[in-house]
Amino acid sequence: MKIGVLGTGMVGETIASKLIALKHSVIMGSRTVDNPKAVAWVKKNGENAAQGTFTDAAAFAEIIFNCTSGVGSIDALKQAGEKNLNAKICVDISNPLDFSKGMPPSLTICNTDSLGEQIQRTFPETKVIKTLNTVNCKVMVDPALVPGVHDMLLCGNDDDAKKKVTEILQKWFGWKSVIDIGDITGARVTEMYVPLWVRMFGVLGTPNFNFHYIKG
Repeated sequence: MKIGVLGTGMVGETIASKLIALKHSVIMGSRTVDNPKAVAWVKKNGENAAQGTFTDAAAFAEIIFNCTSGVGSIDALKQAGEKNLNAKICVDISNPLDFSKGMPPSLTICNTDSLGEQIQRTFPETKVIKTLNTVNCKVMVDPALVPGVHDMLLCGNDDDAKKKVTEILQKWFGWKSVIDIGDITGARVTEMYVPLWVRMFGVLGTPNFNFHYIKG
């Protein structure tokens, strides 16, 4: 499959590298065609890896992973181009975190709105699916790093797109438990969970953890 990964940070590199390992063709997109991190990633990942602008990655892709920093996600997607996003699935992994005052970060959007919803409103013809934003990037693509059964949450407005992304999470990334929590407004709760994740990281001393819901 042709996949566009927007973002060159830890999340983007981890997702893109996993997809390359699964034999997909991936363009890592950034604001410039010759982003040094993207160039280095391509050199490490061989012939199925390429770099380009956000526009290049979105135009190439059958499915898009938004791995950009939350504060810049909408601008990055605008650079990608609405016509290149229309009718495509956009797996949104971003979180609206503000690190300007150091740690712990604060949320720039919460309670009555979410970044996932803002992306969906800005690009109404795109199938925005919010998921993977509640765990460390290595756990995203290798949930076995956390022992036992644990859960990945997913939300979005398009049922068929959610089924496709659930299949990706299960078959490509190895998630055994994926819970659909409804429409894109569910992004409010998954994004608001992230400050708790940051606090628990400090308590546990490892990013390799997750939650599991047990029905009584």
